Amino acid sequence: MALPDFSSFPLYLAPMAGVTDPIFRTLCKEEGADVMVTEFVSAEGVLQAWERNRRYVEFEDAHRPLGIQIFGSVPEHCAAAARIIVDAMHPDFLDINAGCPVPKVVGKNGGSSLLKDLPLLQRIAAAVVQELGADCPVTTKIRIGWDMEHICAPEAVLRLQDAGVQAIAIHGRTRSQQYGGKADWEMIDHCARLVSIPVIGNGDICTPQDVQRARETTAVSAVMIGRAAMNAPWLFRQAKEYLRTGCVPPPPTPQERIAFMLRHTLMALESRHYGDELVTMRAMRSRLLAYAKGIPGTKAMRPQLSRVASYDELCAILAPLTS
Repeated sequence: MALPDFSSFPLYLAPMAGVTDPIFRTLCKEEGADVMVTEFVSAEGVLQAWERNRRYVEFEDAHRPLGIQIFGSVPEHCAAAARIIVDAMHPDFLDINAGCPVPKVVGKNGGSSLLKDLPLLQRIAAAVVQELGADCPVTTKIRIGWDMEHICAPEAVLRLQDAGVQAIAIHGRTRSQQYGGKADWEMIDHCARLVSIPVIGNGDICTPQDVQRARETTAVSAVMIGRAAMNAPWLFRQAKEYLRTGCVPPPPTPQERIAFMLRHTLMALESRHYGDELVTMRAMRSRLLAYAKGIPGTKAMRPQLSRVASYDELCAILAPLTS
């Protein structure tokens, strides 16, 4: 188990709950994503009901290098959960979530709430590092602070480095910003220059030019792409081509994007990752709406896509655009 090679400036697919499932990771890997991180899983959930929560962290060898992400607020519990995961799943690295702004996570003193208690965050990281030892590298994902009055990323990265964490991903927003406003890349750059371990920059990476700008103007060792990949997984491939040649390849045609929508849906149904057809289609609705954004003729279809209940119904909705 080892971290990816940062000399190549790898492109990460960000962990996103309800999005970065095994099917989506497969598609993003095909489109050029270098490193994957699973949806997060609760340390308490692992300890109390591992078999029920295992599906959130399942992956294929083709997804490697891949990290499994956990969240929690009790150092000993996080360490014990990390050991269960690593022994069972053998990921390339174990990532600690200290950036999620979702209330149900923050309310359990996990995710970005740890930014209000950096000594606790450091103890969690140190406990996990000590438990895993040489068996699996430990990384952490943070935000730059709880709010604009409490920017703590510089102190956080130093504490995490001292705890033995081997890489840190930084989302350039505070918890209070959620996903609004602009990511603070100056702060990300500042933090990357404070530590000797790799820093992965995250936030507002929406175009190949954004990737190039991060590589050329900041000290980050990689970038992590999240919401932009939800709409356009081919961004990874476009960015790589742009970094290699200076030319941005054309985006997929509307017909190719529709074919992508149908393929993703079929893969999800065949995998039964979510369950039966109706449950799977419910899980796919937000994905289909994201893919459809910007395709001519789909605006009027959005209400139908938001209620689609079967693959045949999806084909019927999209039929006017494929004929």
